[in-house]
Amino acid sequence: MSEGFALDPQLHADTTPVVELPLCSVRLSDDATYPWLVLVPRRAECVEIIDLAPDDRAILIEEIAMASRVLKYLTDAHKLNVAALGNAVAQLHIHVIARYPEDPAWPGPIWGKVPAQARDAAERANFTARLQRAFADA
Repeated sequence: MSEGFALDPQLHADTTPVVELPLCSVRLSDDATYPWLVLVPRRAECVEIIDLAPDDRAILIEEIAMASRVLKYLTDAHKLNVAALGNAVAQLHIHVIARYPEDPAWPGPIWGKVPAQARDAAERANFTARLQRAFADA
């Protein structure tokens, strides 16, 4: 872990830990509306991708690709949305979201479309375990 790194309190509150990759903590969004992973590079004071060292940027791209493959495999997503917005939470984090033509925000962005739905504890535990197995196999 990068010295001085601490997970933003909002990311901690809104997500569940899944797995630790070499650079990123992978977390599951607690919003059950969409299958949704959040990757957080464990580097202090990074706000933008350009704040990462070149080697870390390369690792980030590979970890985004891995998370994308895992999520697509487990959800059979029609499309994956990958975004690093950071408007509400400045700490660098990347969203990987499985999308479907029948989801409530399709074809637009998910933000602000429908209120978040809390993920059921049993479903969260089951999906987290499936994600962990898929990451171990990736």
